[in-house]
Amino acid sequence: MLYYLFEYLDKTLDIPGTGVFQYITFRSALALMLSLLLSTIYGKRIINFLRNQQVGETVRELGLAGQNEKAGTPTMGGLIIIFATLVPVLLFARLHNIYIVLLIVTTLWMGTIGFVDDYIKIFKKDKQGLKGIFKVIGQVGLGVIVGAVLYFNPAVTVRTDTGRSDIYKTAGTTVVLPTPVEEKSTATTIPFVKNNEFDYAELLAWTGEGYEKWAWLIFIPVVIFIITAVSNGANLTDGIDGLAAGTSAISVLALGIFTFVSGNIIFSNYLNIMYIPNSGEMTVFISAFVGALIGFLWYNSYPASVFMGDTGSLTIGGIIAVLAIAVRKELLIPLLCGIFLVENFSVVLQVSYFKFTKKRFGEGRRIFLMSPLHHHYQKKGYHESKIVTRFWIVAIMLAILSIVTLKLR
Repeated sequence: MLYYLFEYLDKTLDIPGTGVFQYITFRSALALMLSLLLSTIYGKRIINFLRNQQVGETVRELGLAGQNEKAGTPTMGGLIIIFATLVPVLLFARLHNIYIVLLIVTTLWMGTIGFVDDYIKIFKKDKQGLKGIFKVIGQVGLGVIVGAVLYFNPAVTVRTDTGRSDIYKTAGTTVVLPTPVEEKSTATTIPFVKNNEFDYAELLAWTGEGYEKWAWLIFIPVVIFIITAVSNGANLTDGIDGLAAGTSAISVLALGIFTFVSGNIIFSNYLNIMYIPNSGEMTVFISAFVGALIGFLWYNSYPASVFMGDTGSLTIGGIIAVLAIAVRKELLIPLLCGIFLVENFSVVLQVSYFKFTKKRFGEGRRIFLMSPLHHHYQKKGYHESKIVTRFWIVAIMLAILSIVTLKLR
């Protein structure tokens, strides 16, 4: 909203200094600072409100050290993240940008699913929360919306070389760049590979001429799968104080770098990566989101004063998935969100092996002491803070390796 006000003041009244709002970097910095302030200052008020409403966590007896002390800790803290993200976005982002619209819809959609799940657990005293089938329906519904918009909306394009060149002058420097043409595309990026663009439409090439118009049959299911997998991965990672919020902030920061360079014609040309018009605006959203996550950590770090609940974890996973898909880096998710992947995979392995051994030997056996993986280390006697810190270090290493793929091919 402030973006449009200052745009009017700049173009109509020509007030000095108002033109600075045209710069994504400036608005991103403001969004980051405001989200930090909102999440830290108003976060305490939200926590007190949740405590007064007796929105406390019901802890299952898992035999973990320090578990009983967590009983009654306010949950639904994801409301802090959602609030501290959306307010700066509404103030500083270009709200007519299709990517910003998608991210706002994703935040509210996944936040609502998570809120309903937490509400049922707390107020209906049902530890299972929202039935799994309804969660999946919600995730699939969002995947259909995101996939359809990214595929059919004319504002979602990429630029390709036409063989001609344009001259750009910036800060006294003259740069000659290829003349691009905007076009609809389902192309994505394959990490660590030279000439690394892959078009989902090519999977239908065997059907014959005109196969490109049916690419949505591949693209939309891929989007659905990614959103469902990443949101569930974030949900499973949210098991000990500060783990999900910290690892998510690291992954989102890396995505912010991808978004900024992919939305800048000069940087994308220098790095020889796909240029995605208008995608740079997502940097404002990412800045607000990172600020909200870091501010939330103020209260969620050990010992936690509040838990994010499914309200936060499902929202975080959904946002990360949509960001990666929009910037055509979804194939990097197994690396960039490696913590989510390992946590998810540990549960699948544990359950599958238990069922297999029970069927074969009559007694279920386990690979880990407990899943998800962070509980395995708790069972081994590691303190929560040590586990979280080491997972953060691994997440930083994975984020750096992901960023390196910009040039390492």
